[in-house]
Amino acid sequence: MTTKRIFDLVLSLVSLLILSSFLALAALFIKMESKGPILYRQLRVGLNEKPFYIYKFRTMEVGAEQKGLPITGADDPRLTMGGKVLRKTKLDEMPQLFNVLKGEMSLVGPRPEVPQYVKLYTNEQKRVLTVKPGMTDPATVYFRDEEGLLAKADDKESFYINEIMPIKLKLYLQYIAQVQLPSATVKVVFVLKNTSYGVRKPRVFLGR
Repeated sequence: MTTKRIFDLVLSLVSLLILSSFLALAALFIKMESKGPILYRQLRVGLNEKPFYIYKFRTMEVGAEQKGLPITGADDPRLTMGGKVLRKTKLDEMPQLFNVLKGEMSLVGPRPEVPQYVKLYTNEQKRVLTVKPGMTDPATVYFRDEEGLLAKADDKESFYINEIMPIKLKLYLQYIAQVQLPSATVKVVFVLKNTSYGVRKPRVFLGR
């Protein structure tokens, strides 16, 4: 077992213990607000292109995946009222701590993407699939307003594929090259909040 794996196991267990009350309240809130399961599973591509299901608190109406894109803007009508709050606070991502415990994800690493967008990766971009995906990394922090950017775009999918995704992948690759040790991953969360590696956020082009 590697040092990073031990780090992931210990911190994810501690996090679950600390957040247990908040997670229980979130689960109760979801159940009271709308019919359907508490958790949502979505197929993502992980280490060495192996598919796995990522866990999230459900923030949309049941069957939302059949009613729209796999990406979500802040204005998405599929979102529940409680779901908007969970997404804003990032509590919806916390069930991924179980993905970390299972060894499918790490606490810090490139965010796993859905298969249909991974198919668009270049050979160079596919290098992000040679490391275990994570719950957070510099690109996640850099694009913390991603849903707001998507809400302003007329063609959300085109904007995501052509403007956001290439920047994310560039940040992922630079992260992989620079961050290797658990001590460095802590810096990603607590120190590198404004790090952009020289990359600028995309502009939103509106057709109106």
